[in-house]
Amino acid sequence: MGSRSTRPKSPSGQFGGADRRDQRRNLGAEERGGRYVDQWWGPSPSNPPVLGPMTVVGQSCLLHNRRGSVTILHRSDSMDSSWSMEIDNRFPSRHHSHHHGSSHTTPIQRALRSLCIPLERLHIMKGHMMQDMCKGLSRQTHAQAKVRMLPTYVCSTPNGTEKGNFLVVELCQNQVRTLLVTLYGDGNMSPQMMYKIFDMPESIMQGEGEALFDFIAQCVSQFLAETTTSDTSSSEERLPLGFVFPFTCRQTQLDKAELLSWSKGFSCSGVVGKDVVQMLQSAINKQEVGGNGEGGRWLSSWRGWKSSQFAPGQLSHVEVVALMNDTVGTMMTCCTEGRPCEIAMVADKGSNCCFMAEAYLVETAEETSGRMCVNTEWGCFGDDGSLNDIFTPYDESVDEESSNPGEKRFEKLVGTLYLGEIVRHALIALTAEKALFTGTDIAVLKEKGVFTIQHVLDIINNEDGTTDVKRVLEVLGLQPSERDCGRVQQICRAVVGRAATLHAVGLAAILSYMCQTRDMETLMVNVGVDGELYKGYSRFEEILQSVSRLLSPECLATLLPSRDGSGRGAAMVTAVALRLAAQRRAVNEVLGPLRLTHADLEKVQALMRQEMERGLGKHTNATASVRMLPTYVSHTPNGTERGDFLALDLGGTNFRVLVVHVTEEGISMASEIYVIPAAIMRGTGEGLFDHIIDCIVDFQTKQNLMTQALPLGFTFSFPCQQVGLDKALLLTWTKGFTASGCVGQDVVQLLRDAAQRKQHSGLQVVALLNDTVGTMMSCGYDDPKCEIGLIVGTGTNACYMEEMRNVGTVEGDQGRMCINMEWGAFGDNGCLDHIFTHFDRVVDETTINPGKQRFEKLISGMYLGEIVRQILLVMTEKQLLFQGRPTSKLQTRNIFQTKFLSTIELNGLALRQIRTILNELELDASFEDSVLLREVCQAVSLRAAQLCAAGLAAVVEKMRENRGLDRLSVSVGVDGTLYKLHPCFSHNLQKTLKDLAPNCDVSFHLSEDGSGKGAALVAAVACRTASGGQ
Repeated sequence: MGSRSTRPKSPSGQFGGADRRDQRRNLGAEERGGRYVDQWWGPSPSNPPVLGPMTVVGQSCLLHNRRGSVTILHRSDSMDSSWSMEIDNRFPSRHHSHHHGSSHTTPIQRALRSLCIPLERLHIMKGHMMQDMCKGLSRQTHAQAKVRMLPTYVCSTPNGTEKGNFLVVELCQNQVRTLLVTLYGDGNMSPQMMYKIFDMPESIMQGEGEALFDFIAQCVSQFLAETTTSDTSSSEERLPLGFVFPFTCRQTQLDKAELLSWSKGFSCSGVVGKDVVQMLQSAINKQEVGGNGEGGRWLSSWRGWKSSQFAPGQLSHVEVVALMNDTVGTMMTCCTEGRPCEIAMVADKGSNCCFMAEAYLVETAEETSGRMCVNTEWGCFGDDGSLNDIFTPYDESVDEESSNPGEKRFEKLVGTLYLGEIVRHALIALTAEKALFTGTDIAVLKEKGVFTIQHVLDIINNEDGTTDVKRVLEVLGLQPSERDCGRVQQICRAVVGRAATLHAVGLAAILSYMCQTRDMETLMVNVGVDGELYKGYSRFEEILQSVSRLLSPECLATLLPSRDGSGRGAAMVTAVALRLAAQRRAVNEVLGPLRLTHADLEKVQALMRQEMERGLGKHTNATASVRMLPTYVSHTPNGTERGDFLALDLGGTNFRVLVVHVTEEGISMASEIYVIPAAIMRGTGEGLFDHIIDCIVDFQTKQNLMTQALPLGFTFSFPCQQVGLDKALLLTWTKGFTASGCVGQDVVQLLRDAAQRKQHSGLQVVALLNDTVGTMMSCGYDDPKCEIGLIVGTGTNACYMEEMRNVGTVEGDQGRMCINMEWGAFGDNGCLDHIFTHFDRVVDETTINPGKQRFEKLISGMYLGEIVRQILLVMTEKQLLFQGRPTSKLQTRNIFQTKFLSTIELNGLALRQIRTILNELELDASFEDSVLLREVCQAVSLRAAQLCAAGLAAVVEKMRENRGLDRLSVSVGVDGTLYKLHPCFSHNLQKTLKDLAPNCDVSFHLSEDGSGKGAALVAAVACRTASGGQ
């Protein structure tokens, strides 16, 4: 019979026969046979404590007492002198080595000692594995790493909402298993499963690759013919398939994986280096269900083949959406609602482990946000020789006889495929030393493979003396004595106990790595476990827990038994992939309008250039959205400026006075901040400027400057119409100022009048400017090429040096003048409506100036947090975030501050820290919520940087064309908290600028106190040029 098939028996989840039963034995059975101190080391001293198996770890022992529990026993802890002496004999103060020639120990004691690993050595091994894990994740060292750390592109675990029908195909040792799994969105507690197993001819396992995948497609065809109705099979709805392929692959997507090498008896030609998912999909696509084509030759002659009534081509709706190995499936099947599982271990013929790593650390994959399941492939750990000192002669013999000597050294210590062989070689060696089977024939032991893992498990799980041990050995053809039975049992327990301990070392390495990379003091995590050794060895779980806790005390792992990881787990992977794909489509629909293409940005650049030309035109200036205001600053610093200068900075409730010393050695400053009381801000203009003069006098007195008449630069950050370097008419007050008698007046003259009233004759105001111009001048002192100023903070603006011939609003054609663009109003005439999203319109409508400063509302820090909040509200409404439950705080305006964007987008910030931010907003955020929130913040901040770059590209390209250059080299002085503090803004801005203005080489300099130092330098340059300096 070529296949075995089962159908569901009840709606309770018992499908495909019963779920695979947990074969682990009870841990509470009593130990028998007190003739041995422990079951590893031969005769005991008189009246020892009754003990079970002992695992030696350095100067401590893991002891299993009669109740089956594990304790750590240190030397001198509650031991009589004879027992302490025996422990001393077994704990030599040396690094682990093999002293087979010692006259003080028996052959059985030496054998058992060679299979024990001290605690210090376990710690070293754990450290080596963590180092190899890091090497495997690094792009630079991945190729040399023995722990391969392969990305699986599984980026989420089940959340319990998955539902639908999922097809699974598992390629086993010599079989193909097909399953149909139905999930109901009930926390994955009661999936319905049907399966069918097909035996595979050996000729296929070693034949052509195309034939192998045709065979698998035939199995899928017959399975669907027998398990689905004609209505189901003719449905246009696709049937997603998860492919369990237990061979080493280089995976580049969830549904794309190249085979690196065959193992487990497979050697099909034409597959290594090929995408196995595509090969299976191609075989499925050409398969004709029930047809008599060439592809049916493998199954048609079997008794298990059942011809179907389906029309040809009905496999066309089957789509392979995920490839995984059984380890990943084990992790996924242990995840249910409210109980995520993030590590899985398979202790079977081979051994492997996978875990959810921080995605940004997986450098061999493109994904950088959230987490990704990494398949460690730890079986090759030690292939570099790092395990040589714990390899016994028995291990060496097994390695030499294997099909791959020197490879997969760790797996050969722990895999059930090899444990029986290790025992066999140990028994042969001990017989040669006359420690076993004296005078009897052991020819049977010379046969490779005769001593299987089942024999070993039957021997060590026996709790009733040596009767069953004797039976097992006699069935093998051996004639053991009572002493032989006890010693064989000791060897078996030592070999399997070591395997369990080494599994615990690997688990401890992963636990500590996860704890460290997540920046956690304590890690609590669920670990899914499966495999022959886990299910068959009654003490495996206990040793795994005890040793891993000993090696990683900062971590608490809860072991969860897997239920059909390669079947049900594979369906989970497939279901999660589809859930995430549907979520991705919905997220893209929300965020799509914020994602600007290169063409979009080129259009913004062209529109900015158009509005700049209108702002510079004498007759079009009044209707331009970009005002292009002349500043009457005609020169930038050239480094020859010298002297002492005063600077004033008025831009809010605080007012600064500075003295700036410009010398050959550089610039030094002293300053003081003065508060402007609310009564003065809202009083009369005379009162305001009298207060400013009082502050200046106070500062000059403290600095001993009253006898000097120093040139003064005045940074006045309010809208003005500048008609000269030292003459500007106030257009309107902002920022809470309402002082009367000032609007429409010359601000500099108001200051001079106040000085006259206060009889301060030493005041010499030579320049008035805004902070953008000050930023350019501040950086221009250190870099003469700095001819652009940029502010990206709470607001945004730019200025640059324009050719006078192009400035239609000022008389004269010679030289250059700094133009204050006031680009925050770009788009107020509707030219940017095409890039305004629903979120931008909502934010604009709730501001104090709807329809104004529209470009600024897309870019500046005052608005980005609010844009993010609006997106979060929509995503919550669409059930994409926070389980569809918004909080009252999230519905509060401006509650999501722009500083949150900077924090959330920090590279490598642990997602739990993002959850902390969300908890402050009373949002119960899941891990996936945190990942999505980061994506929202990135979309908003990236768009802001790109739009800023598009505006800047219009400026530098205009400067290049003005000067008739093929290539422009220019510097930008930048200030503002968004540019300075956001982790990605500056990089995104500069990258986009390079794309949009490829003929311009643009450097950026962070400004130091543009409104203070910059104001003084404007005054310094004005003095230099007035005195005839060039």
